Amino acid sequence: MTTDSRQPVSPVPPELAAARDRLAHPDALSFISGTRRPGRGRPAAVLILLCAGAEGYDLVLVEKRPDLRHHAGQVAFPGGSMEAADADPIAAALREAQEEVGVAPADVSVLGILPTAHIRRSGFDVTSVVGWWTRPSPLQVMDVGELAAVHRVGLAHLLDPVNRDTWTHPSGFTGPGFWIDELYVWGFTAYLLDGLFELLGWTQPWDAGRISEIPSRFLSERL
Repeated sequence: MTTDSRQPVSPVPPELAAARDRLAHPDALSFISGTRRPGRGRPAAVLILLCAGAEGYDLVLVEKRPDLRHHAGQVAFPGGSMEAADADPIAAALREAQEEVGVAPADVSVLGILPTAHIRRSGFDVTSVVGWWTRPSPLQVMDVGELAAVHRVGLAHLLDPVNRDTWTHPSGFTGPGFWIDELYVWGFTAYLLDGLFELLGWTQPWDAGRISEIPSRFLSERL
């Protein structure tokens, strides 16, 4: 006899179901510096996965291995390049989440997609898929060659002004940053978090004048 360690089915909260139009708005990514409308970049997709937590909502983030050639140590959303077998960015994001951290595609209710953004420094055209995890299960690193850890983070922590600041890159770029204990989220992932919170009306006033250098552990050669 086997047991199912997943939680009971959790329906999409009404406030998230009502946010679909805002997520798909053409100007939804206008807040992200260093991006532009998709061009001829390599197509990629990430999954912004929300679920019910102990206090409000939780969010799934992955931590890259520190010895990678690109994006070493960075905290990001599950995701990666689209493959020929992927029907669309949604399929790509769900596949990547399953391959990286074991999230079953059937347990994700897609809320919508943010407009595709071209990341100038990496050359990717990234589509961000927002989903609700209807039946959360224990997360684990499935792709040990790419990831060092997977984290389920409370949104209340990310929204707390104490855990927010502005990062500065040696190149001169700046942007919003988030502290999760000893972890630091910056770059495109942090821009997405910042923009998503604005779109959903969740942002709390925070001190953008508080500046931090990106810790070397999370600083790679690309923004």
